[in-house]
Amino acid sequence: MKAKIRGIYSTALTKMLLNNGFEVVQPSSAIKKRFGLQNDSALPNIKIRDRYDLQGVRVLGTLDTVNTFQSILHSALDDVLTRKWTISVDGIYKGKLRETKEAKVYIDLGNEIVGWLPKREYAKAEDKLLLVQVERKRIGAKQPLLTTNLKIVGDYAILTQNSRIGVSLKIHDQNKRAELYTLGKTLAPERWGIIWRELSAYQQREILEKEIAKLTEQVRILNEKAAHANAPSLLIEGSYFMDVEFPWLSKKNLDMVRASIAPTLDGHHFYKTCGGAVSSTLEMAEKLLEEGQDKNEVEKLFRERVLCEFPEEGSQIDVEHVKLSGIVFYLGEATIENISEEQIKYSRIMRRSGIYDGLGTKKEVGDKAISETKTGEWHITTKYFSSSGEWKGTYINLNTPVEVYPKAIRYVDLEVDICLCPDGTVKVLDMEKLEKAKKKGFISNKFFQTVKEKSENLKESIA
Repeated sequence: MKAKIRGIYSTALTKMLLNNGFEVVQPSSAIKKRFGLQNDSALPNIKIRDRYDLQGVRVLGTLDTVNTFQSILHSALDDVLTRKWTISVDGIYKGKLRETKEAKVYIDLGNEIVGWLPKREYAKAEDKLLLVQVERKRIGAKQPLLTTNLKIVGDYAILTQNSRIGVSLKIHDQNKRAELYTLGKTLAPERWGIIWRELSAYQQREILEKEIAKLTEQVRILNEKAAHANAPSLLIEGSYFMDVEFPWLSKKNLDMVRASIAPTLDGHHFYKTCGGAVSSTLEMAEKLLEEGQDKNEVEKLFRERVLCEFPEEGSQIDVEHVKLSGIVFYLGEATIENISEEQIKYSRIMRRSGIYDGLGTKKEVGDKAISETKTGEWHITTKYFSSSGEWKGTYINLNTPVEVYPKAIRYVDLEVDICLCPDGTVKVLDMEKLEKAKKKGFISNKFFQTVKEKSENLKESIA
């Protein structure tokens, strides 16, 4: 299995994959130097790159390689979350019309998955079977974006459902562009066009001819399956996507892996996730380590330099409450009451009325929520009070250990909650939601057992 890796986690993940039999292809210059790798332009089975928020990675590859990578992460990292998209990216489906709403047509793809198609691509509003393809524009979304403009994706070329011949704009040599254009005219199957990908510029004609022959065979298979397959069903498999989240413990695990390869400050991946001045200061500090400076002195200097970037008592920050699905809820602005290695305490004022879930008590505007946890703790204890100071109940939220960033507190909510009601009743809620996440592969069995055990211990201690 071959992997291409980019981003702030690349050193640690490269080490983990090499240890598990992967080859790392198209390595960056830093990775080549650190691991003694040679130039390797081979095509990867899996591509791994940073998420936009740097809280993990986005993965795209064949089903086998994505599953293998998921198993490696679950065995090595204590609180990693892996959210696999069950839909095949670029996959071609024989779908069935579900319903039409305004500018969208909803298509049943099977396995309780419904995608949507722009109405302009749906010629007739009558009930019929459709060949649709999953676009990459909304990759990871609950309802994928579909198109009827089909394409068959290869390593060096893409067959498109028209007669157009195109050449990647990344190929700048005009002679090569002209050569590929002429070759495309010669090789294109009937009613299909060819778009040459960047790597085609470096391949011999014989290899490109074999590529088009292989893709043309897939067109034949597609037509045959489309004629006989039931709807809804997947006809041509594409790639598979997985969103990976690295909470606090996972970042620490990755720090240790990276430290075995390159000079690494404690908290490296957390500080890289902070971005801005914190990240750039980290880079300078680790260059001092590479030059042989004393690690304790460098760490002390680094922490002194970045301390001003982080919240202190009285600071106003956001609370990022991340669900197991990856959706982020912003619970509102919080005030830091105390922050140290022994305690993280913050408070929020309720801006809306309602009911406190699980407690059954009334939530009113002006109520105060005081939350307490500490570094490495798997839960947050929140006590709710009325504006006059009357206690309304206590909520213990099971979550990944809290991370305090320059402008936000962040954690992943593990759904399980323990409620201490005003009448003294103690309830454990939503363990089944965490179990459902385990069945989906979001978390490992070990992760699930850890949270279950902690919730049981907490309930006993409260009782």
